[in-house]
Amino acid sequence: MKYFKLQYFFFLMCISAFAQKKPTVKKNYPIEPVSFVDVKLNDNFWAPRIKINEQVTIPIALKHCYSTGRVDNFKKAGGLMPGYFSTSFTFDDTDIYKIIEGIAYSVQTYPNPTLVKQMDSLIYYIEKAQEPDGYLYTARTASAPGKMHKWVGVKRWEKEPDLSHELYNAGHLYEAAVAHYQATGKRTLLNIAIKNADLLVKDFLVGGLKYEPGHQIVEMALVKMYHVTGKKQYLELAQYFLDLKGKGVRGDYAQSHKPVIEQDEAVGHAVRAMYMYAGMVDVAAMTGNKGYLNAIDKIWDNMASKKYYITGGIGAKGHGEAFGHNYELPNMSAYCETCAAIGNVYWNHRQFLMHGNSKYYDLIERTLYNGLISGVSLSGDRFFYPNPLESEGQHSRSEWFGCACCPSNICRFMPSIPGYVYAHKDKQLYINLFIQSQTNIQLAQNKVHVSQTSNYPWEGNITINIDPETSNIFDVLVRVPGWALNRPVPSDLYSYMQPTVKKVVLKLNGKLLNYSIDKNGYIKLSRKWNKGDRIGLELPMEIHRTLANEQVPTDKGKVSLERGPIVYCLEWPDNDNKVSNVVLHDHEKITANHLPEKANGIIGLTMMGKSVTRDSDGKIIESDKKLEAIPYYAWANRGAGEMAVWIPRNADFSKPIPPVTISSKAKVNASTKGGALSKINDGYWPSNSFDPDCPYYSLWPNKGTEEWVSYWFDQPETVSQAAVYWWDDRPWGESRLPLWWEVEFLDTNGEWKAVKNISQYSIERNVANKVQFEPVTTRQIRLKFQLDKDKSAGLYEFEVK
Repeated sequence: MKYFKLQYFFFLMCISAFAQKKPTVKKNYPIEPVSFVDVKLNDNFWAPRIKINEQVTIPIALKHCYSTGRVDNFKKAGGLMPGYFSTSFTFDDTDIYKIIEGIAYSVQTYPNPTLVKQMDSLIYYIEKAQEPDGYLYTARTASAPGKMHKWVGVKRWEKEPDLSHELYNAGHLYEAAVAHYQATGKRTLLNIAIKNADLLVKDFLVGGLKYEPGHQIVEMALVKMYHVTGKKQYLELAQYFLDLKGKGVRGDYAQSHKPVIEQDEAVGHAVRAMYMYAGMVDVAAMTGNKGYLNAIDKIWDNMASKKYYITGGIGAKGHGEAFGHNYELPNMSAYCETCAAIGNVYWNHRQFLMHGNSKYYDLIERTLYNGLISGVSLSGDRFFYPNPLESEGQHSRSEWFGCACCPSNICRFMPSIPGYVYAHKDKQLYINLFIQSQTNIQLAQNKVHVSQTSNYPWEGNITINIDPETSNIFDVLVRVPGWALNRPVPSDLYSYMQPTVKKVVLKLNGKLLNYSIDKNGYIKLSRKWNKGDRIGLELPMEIHRTLANEQVPTDKGKVSLERGPIVYCLEWPDNDNKVSNVVLHDHEKITANHLPEKANGIIGLTMMGKSVTRDSDGKIIESDKKLEAIPYYAWANRGAGEMAVWIPRNADFSKPIPPVTISSKAKVNASTKGGALSKINDGYWPSNSFDPDCPYYSLWPNKGTEEWVSYWFDQPETVSQAAVYWWDDRPWGESRLPLWWEVEFLDTNGEWKAVKNISQYSIERNVANKVQFEPVTTRQIRLKFQLDKDKSAGLYEFEVK
């Protein structure tokens, strides 16, 4: 008993020491970010968004997690309520973890006792759901006997390389636990995470299991756990998981086509890739692994020079939510998942901490102000999963998703933004983002108060106040954005058509300074700093026409518009409901206008353009049209409709409105509404049956049903032929050609009758399927077709003559 008491006393002493002393980490990033808990934003752009996230987005996400059974899964696993695992996906647990992470960040900026109480309740449910040895996965623990989810293996971990997401869940648990501990000082969630991580060490690192993570994130999360606990085994396990890649279990989809040190191209599922690449930089920083660094720098170069959208989005393909080939950057079918944009910020931030080059912040800033915040509505209660660069009305924001990774990721990311503004290294202070804010930074033995005043991103005048506790010599490194130097991205992927001649202006205490920009993209000010010192930075807020590299086929002959870090788009409400047929000639002047009542206050762009149509003889006709552009992030907040980021420079690259026909004038109806039904008579024909840049009417998720679409004419019309172009997304998708189709007309008695065809009904891919029939005079005609029992269908165009 005496021995037990001594052991218990020693255990308590260790816990006490751990709580009071930050664990020692031998190697770390050369540069250290200033934590989100130490930076307070008070600007008019980001601070309101973080407030909306706290007041609207997080509560909505919590509501959905309760109503959809995600929270109940934990209660059932913990014996707090009867029942079994009841949601759709094995990774649904992570939505709870991400919301907890978001609350932990948020309450540091906006104290909220209600959210804290809700967070504590969720942590209690998680604790109860954890099995005695640390295993935490409600899809198994709460599964009905003999009815386990199909993604769950008979044994723990065995389906991890495929779809079980056990390690993915663990990774988000660790991310939440570290954020909660850092923000509140409480160990309640951290203890749960440690218990789980110790199990992973036991089963994988010690036990030798070789199941690679199917969806990465556990690697970067384990490094965070290593930082907080000092347990080196967590770092070793992170590297162990990374080194399992290359066995070809899921190929390049899960970045397992090669060992990580041999990879040199951004491939596969974009979110998985971002989390893995971030984890590789983490491990390299902690271990000095040059093989990792060499590989990750090559991958970054590939992404930044060949696979990065002008909006900061990544992931060209909907199939696999994946990167495309080099320069494959379609606009209307661009996937650009919100989670991928968030992951790209994580990766680039780590690249900066490792290398200290501002080019990584050029991508962070572009992503932040465009393709990331486009993922959440201005009101904070509607979301995008993909973020395309062009739409004809088939895209709209959703309240929630069955796979809800993006909304919950927004919850956790938005309140963490203060942690990206500043960084420091020895006696060097980095100013990376120009957000009105303040912080205290410890430089060597001196505390320095830093504050910024600005109306960025709308205005380029920034004041940076440097107030050291005692006068001292140190360096202030002010980032010069690439766009201010006529370099939109750190590669030749994009360029400005007419580079600005205005220069960046720098002042110190009101006096102009001559400066040079170092090789890393910073103005380095080395001097003895005193209380009240003031840096003035003036960035040229010129409007730029941006061109894509000639090897990007979808952007050929087009421009996008930028001002400062903001990318613009044309959207239907500002442009007479139509933007897909406009042209912006190079000589037209573009004017910036302050619009305080639009989209919560923006700088909009106005210009004269052309509306392009085609007459019945095929001749192109151009007519004047005033155009207005808004920030890309603000689109789809006024309903669904047309939008375009890339604008044709002349009619050769435009999309003229087709001539009017009896089909285009007809009123459309269908057995299944929605699915871009209005596009089947818009006159735009695809290049093939899987043309992602041509809108189509989808019957998904209908399978095996008999369907119809009908045209109602203003007056009786005599028709004798029809053509239909079917959507078929084989081999990856679920839509195929129908089993059969036919044309019917409404006779004078109000009955539907089949036309008498005089040619065969063809059913082929990649062509317009036509039929000729005996002339009929009618006010209503319809296309009837039968879906395959296991497949859905869709169609681009239906035309009658």
